[in-house]
Order: sequence, then structure tokens, then C-alpha cells
Amino acid sequence: MTTRGVLYVHSAPRALCPHVEWAIAGVLGVRVTLDWIKQPAANGAWRAEFSWQGEVGTASKLASALRGWHLLRFEVTAEPCATAEGERYSSTPELGIFHAVTGMHGDILIPEDRLRAALARSARGEGDLQAEIAKLLGKPWDDELEPFRYAGEGAPVRWLHQVV
Repeated sequence: MTTRGVLYVHSAPRALCPHVEWAIAGVLGVRVTLDWIKQPAANGAWRAEFSWQGEVGTASKLASALRGWHLLRFEVTAEPCATAEGERYSSTPELGIFHAVTGMHGDILIPEDRLRAALARSARGEGDLQAEIAKLLGKPWDDELEPFRYAGEGAPVRWLHQVV
């Protein structure tokens, strides 16, 4: 089964850009050349985005291929399909990587066990329930990435299709 999604590289130092392309190409199995544009939200940073199509699990592979670079901010999304829910990965240098399962309308679906764990931590006085739920929804990542998302409005999107 195939799905499709979008990779947003919100900010990368210029020297890292070709390495990002090589990592993406390694996952997709096709040559990748992104249209890099300056990222106005961070001095000296570049941004790019493109849509992809591939097997279920491609978003996870893309996030894994990119997660080790500390100076990179990115998001990977995958649409739900007949055999899998959608996904969203967000990564920032300060926070690391966030993963969420998404429904057909893009809403984050929080698994029951994660909600129970947040409730238990809150009941033990180990955390504020509101803050725990905000983390489960990815709010800290959204807060950090929002200026980079806004700076990318109107940027071109390149469609890449993987032959399966």
C-alpha cells in the first residue's frame, strides 16, 4: 500500500543541504535535488519542501534519516491510507524529534496508554496535566517551528513520486 506526504526542511545550514538531499534520496530510491531558498526566520539558514509518494512507513524512514543532524529543523507528514493512520514527525535542535499519529482530517490521535501515563504522572504530582497534554499534542514543537512555517508561506513545492 502506498501513501503520500510532505517533507518540510524548515532550516538547514547551507553546508548541510546536499547531505539532506542525499539522505532523502537514500530513502526514496531516486535522485533528489531540492529547490533551496533562504529562510528569513534564521540568518544563514535555507529551507526546502517537497511532496513524496511511497510505501507506508516512508515518513518514518525520512525522519530517521534526518534526525541525527543537530542544526536541522524539519517536519515530515504522511497521509492516512487504507492500511495505516497518518503520521507527523517534527524535529528541532532544542527539542529533538516528536511523533504523532494523525487521523483522516489531520487531527493528532493520542493513544490511550499515553493519556493514562500523563494522568498518572499528574496524580503523583510529577507534572501538570495541561503541560503533559500539550507535550502529547506536540505544542512545544509547534511553538518553536511556527516562525519557520510562517516564513515559508508561498514557497514552491516539488512533487516526487516513488515507483513501488
